[in-house]
Amino acid sequence: MKSITVFCGSSFGSDEKFKDQATLLGQTLAKQNIQLIYGGANVGLMGAVADGVLSESGKAVGVLPHFLQSKEIAHTQLTELILVESMHERKTKMNDLCDGVIVLPGGYGTLEEFFEMITWAQLGLHKKPIAILNIDGFYDDLIRFVKTMVDKGFLKQINQEMLLVSDDIDELLGKMRNYQAPTVGKWISNEGI
Repeated sequence: MKSITVFCGSSFGSDEKFKDQATLLGQTLAKQNIQLIYGGANVGLMGAVADGVLSESGKAVGVLPHFLQSKEIAHTQLTELILVESMHERKTKMNDLCDGVIVLPGGYGTLEEFFEMITWAQLGLHKKPIAILNIDGFYDDLIRFVKTMVDKGFLKQINQEMLLVSDDIDELLGKMRNYQAPTVGKWISNEGI
């Protein structure tokens, strides 16, 4: 893996652990020569993961819609900042630039980004690993709900297994490196999205 997209909150949350782990993730990516692709802001966990990368002389590429430049203050120290027109263009660009995705704690935007990427994987539009760094059990309820979707017949077991989860950065990166996408028929083509 040469580039990983990280989706996370533009705030720090209520526990210092979130910021600490976001920073550590950034530092770990840089030390392993993995380029960060993220939302381009210098605030919250977004800023923390980028600062972690930059503190270890790593490469950090931000992708930020023009209309968010004033709300999510653009990080000025990045290796590269790519400005796009829309949120959909942002996600598409971030997908194009990465070999995998890690999700950290966040709100609606983070979940929307995560679900679109895992849905694209389910449809066979990409074969990249999608991983959750489950800091302090933040995503425990979501992981249980995914199991409920399987139990109630709305999600196949093989698609549940596509989701990689750990609370340990090194273990999560190891799972991502060893990930083999399930063989699924493509329901639609890349041109269809």
